[in-house]
Amino acid sequence: MSHTLFIADLHLSPTRPDITDCFERFMHKEAINADALYVLGDLFEVWIGDDDHSPFHQQIKAAFSAVTEQGVPVYFIHGNRDFLIGQRFAKETGVTLLNELECIDLYGTPTLILHGDTLCLEDVDYQAFRRKVHQPWLQRLFLCLPLTWRRKIAAKMRAGSANANQQKSSTIMDVTPQEVQRQLDKAGVVNMIHGHTHRPHIHQWHQHGTAYQRIVLGDWYQHGSVLVCRQQGCDLQSRDFAN
Repeated sequence: MSHTLFIADLHLSPTRPDITDCFERFMHKEAINADALYVLGDLFEVWIGDDDHSPFHQQIKAAFSAVTEQGVPVYFIHGNRDFLIGQRFAKETGVTLLNELECIDLYGTPTLILHGDTLCLEDVDYQAFRRKVHQPWLQRLFLCLPLTWRRKIAAKMRAGSANANQQKSSTIMDVTPQEVQRQLDKAGVVNMIHGHTHRPHIHQWHQHGTAYQRIVLGDWYQHGSVLVCRQQGCDLQSRDFAN
């Protein structure tokens, strides 16, 4: 049966082989049979540049290539951990890079897809940080640094982010409802799919007589999380890690 798959927030890294194993099984057994696969950001725990050809990264790229070489289109939207993934990665894997907001036709249903971090407007500190690191000149400067320097900088930034998040309320790190509605209205659609918040759920509501739906993808910390969409609708599912 025709179906399209969505995943996000895998945070792949060599330190979590259980997540990597689950991801590779998903790619080899499920993604390869889908109409399309959408990865909505934070595929990696950190990405410091397409020139980082570590064995781990080559392993993940091979999993994507195995799917795209079979003719399955794979689309990627940057997350807050892997916004430096670039055209070299896309060329090596066959993945298509999308804009941070894209409107797709999901079996006849126009749907807005995005990573989701831009919806969390109450997290003022993060939004300020995001504006800074998304400046093209700063990204070019960072990518000119030796890989060893970039790894150290990234590790320090991740540690600082983890400490900061511990001090924030769960409400601050969730989406701002008014921004969700604004983006839906701006795109002229009533359906949205995103990740980032690690709070998998299918939200439905009515406003001015119109029905809306927002699907939040889950993270892959305790188990895999996959959204399976068909003509009849979408289903949030989990995938167990191997024992």
